[in-house]
Amino acid sequence: MRCLAPLVDDHPMKVSMDEETKLAVFEQTIVPHLNAAYNLAAWLTRNKDDAEDVVQEAYLRAFRFFGGFHGGDGKAWLLAIVRNTCQTWLHREKGNRSVVMFDEQMHSPELAKANPEGMLLKKFDVASLRECLEGLPVDYREVVILRELEEMSYQEIADVVKIPLGTVMSRLSRARQRLADCVAARVNGGLV
Repeated sequence: MRCLAPLVDDHPMKVSMDEETKLAVFEQTIVPHLNAAYNLAAWLTRNKDDAEDVVQEAYLRAFRFFGGFHGGDGKAWLLAIVRNTCQTWLHREKGNRSVVMFDEQMHSPELAKANPEGMLLKKFDVASLRECLEGLPVDYREVVILRELEEMSYQEIADVVKIPLGTVMSRLSRARQRLADCVAARVNGGLV
């Protein structure tokens, strides 16, 4: 049997077979979605360090309440917990922290091979899209992230966000239009 240290005590204790099974199923069902959880948290908190904290808290909550998971899509179940944890965190923080920008595209191998003009245009495109996405209201931003980056179905998004399917489609449509308008305004405004 595996020995795990409890969160409260400093003494190791043996885990019952039920807990061992729970841990094994949790590791198989929920842990593989760590990147998706971090991605959603990073976009909602707008800060990579805070996203890591939110994901850690979300995983602790997910494990604590894993007995309530009755099968189905583990990713959707986990992302609902991440979303709720983010909302709690955002409400608690209320913008008291500064925003730290991070750009995964900056160190892309493709970017290093491009010519200077191409690098500038690509950097502008990525930066503009990122800024426009960050400028969306949270309700719009989360559905775009879940659909476009996490490739979830409309129904899965409705389950995660706990809104009707029609509202998911409506928010997604409005978010896409706002993104298109924002990027077009930047390009036409001569920001290149």
